[in-house]
Amino acid sequence: MLPFWIALQFLTVIPVQLSRIPSQTENARSILYYPLIGLLIGLILYSLSGLLSLVPHLLSASLILIMWVWLTGGLHLDGLADMADAWVGGFGDKQRTLEIMKDPSCGPIGVLSLIVVCLLKLVCISVLLDQHLTFFLIFVPMLGRVVPLILLLTTNYVRENGLGRHLAEDLPKKSAWLMSLIVLLSFFYLKLQGILSLLVFVTGLIYLRHLFIKRIDGITGDTIGASIELLETFLLVSFILSFFYL
Repeated sequence: MLPFWIALQFLTVIPVQLSRIPSQTENARSILYYPLIGLLIGLILYSLSGLLSLVPHLLSASLILIMWVWLTGGLHLDGLADMADAWVGGFGDKQRTLEIMKDPSCGPIGVLSLIVVCLLKLVCISVLLDQHLTFFLIFVPMLGRVVPLILLLTTNYVRENGLGRHLAEDLPKKSAWLMSLIVLLSFFYLKLQGILSLLVFVTGLIYLRHLFIKRIDGITGDTIGASIELLETFLLVSFILSFFYL
């Protein structure tokens, strides 16, 4: 169970006290539990939406989004801001892009990316509340946390001494693919809307992976975090659009 607690400690602000310092193999195995942690986050968000059923939807959506950000400690939003700054400020140069992503400061493009993503998520949550579709909140964080598995399985980690390189090397590949497949297939439960949202997710993931390889020859922790935030947003928007047009 130690890998599960490692994943919970890394992906959330839920206080977890590890019984001992984990090994490199246990850290890598913790990635297998990322979708399960995403499911836990989704269940918390869905439960909160039920508790706030008597509250005006805009306020409910705001509180749910705040809970979402707080639960994850803004971990992936930080990656999104860093990547946005680097992609614009890097001027197409690999080394400059990597250097900017290591800079802890956040530039105007990074701030703008956070505003756009959070605004879209806020509006989408509000629509889910209006249309009584908040059960979809269970699925979004779960599928979002499949992203690290797929990217680490298929894409080179570019930082030589980065944590992700060691995780990718020791990640149990068969188990990771199986976990990814199970989560992806879960969207068939949502029928046509779920399948279309899944197609948008997969297409977005392929496109982002292409951008990362083209610019920096692979991925970093920031690009993985940014991918989670962007693909969660794509999922929400595509699911809602399909609801109104199908």
